[in-house]
Amino acid sequence: MLTTARDLWDHRADLAEQAVTERHAKRLWSIPRTNLGVIAWPPTTRDKFFVRWHYWWQAHYLDNQVDAGLRRTTKARVRTIRNTIRAMRLRNLRSLAKNNYYDDKAWLALAMTRAQDVPKMKLIRGRRELIRNILDGVDGLTGVLPWRAGANFYNTPTNGPAAILAARTGDLQLAKNIIEWTYEHLINEKGLVMDGLHMRMHGPEPATFPHSYCQGVILGACTELAVVQRRVAGVRSDEVSDVGMSHITRVQRLVEAVDEHMTDEHHVINWKTGGGDGGLFNGILVRYLALVALRLPGVSEATTRARQTAKQIVMATAESAWRYRLEVDGLPVFSAQWTRDAVLPQAGGLVGATIAGAVASSDIAERDLSVQLSGWMVMEAAAKLAAAESVG
Repeated sequence: MLTTARDLWDHRADLAEQAVTERHAKRLWSIPRTNLGVIAWPPTTRDKFFVRWHYWWQAHYLDNQVDAGLRRTTKARVRTIRNTIRAMRLRNLRSLAKNNYYDDKAWLALAMTRAQDVPKMKLIRGRRELIRNILDGVDGLTGVLPWRAGANFYNTPTNGPAAILAARTGDLQLAKNIIEWTYEHLINEKGLVMDGLHMRMHGPEPATFPHSYCQGVILGACTELAVVQRRVAGVRSDEVSDVGMSHITRVQRLVEAVDEHMTDEHHVINWKTGGGDGGLFNGILVRYLALVALRLPGVSEATTRARQTAKQIVMATAESAWRYRLEVDGLPVFSAQWTRDAVLPQAGGLVGATIAGAVASSDIAERDLSVQLSGWMVMEAAAKLAAAESVG
């Protein structure tokens, strides 16, 4: 019997993990000690053989495995993490750093860096090479990363995770530069973070749409940088100090903007994203809202309110995502929109096509691995907050 909130969310996260494992997890080309996520369920024949595999979806699949492994470490979870990294390397047909898209590589570097914190995890080969490759890609003129090698588009989904990575690996100046560049160029009138900036012959041209995951990664970058700055200065997280305050203030304001413009009256994230790549967007936002709730330093009223609001959004969204799921063989199928009922995935119809470097939604968005990973992400975020509350 589930007696506490911690038990409840731990159980739900386990079921989300099991659902993805049973429906999507598969050996790569029947090679022993490999594991990847099949991109659709039910899968097409070509997807069973990983003709398409979507590097950055696998990075988030790995990140979710790390969530589960940190929540409760088991030999099976450690083995799956190792097998997934190995399979990604094999499927990439070369070093994991050999990818033209810096956002893909930044997501994977974050997941691999976190994986190194899982108990009993051996040194992860290739992680340092990947991080070095990303940081070497910083453009000398703008001081930030392009979306892909040789491109003139500088976007938040690339630079946000890169800033988080820089903060976590000690490159505080790069993290600060990226955040300052973002706030100089990509904040709209609502206080939300826009997608990116095209550098045209006639001058900069903003891509103005404020995707939900843009908010998530900047929340994460500002929070991580403030945490590290205070640690370097020897300031406790619960101590009054001006260290990191500019980044803390930005988090406070961005949490308010997200709550006002991306949630409903019950604080449930209702930003429409669909499937394909968009299936991951809201899950990423929730991941970093949970980080704010747990780690944003400071004791001011505004900081306390930001942490409480972030937690409220995470828990309300997780409850709604669970309420509107389907169950198939006792395991959840999460909706692509957490304020409406999930649609049962079926074989046939279109599976999302890759167009200009982005993956479109399948006819039924719930069929996409990305959508189910987001549902799992939300369950892990809620489990993490419930566990923290039970010991706090």
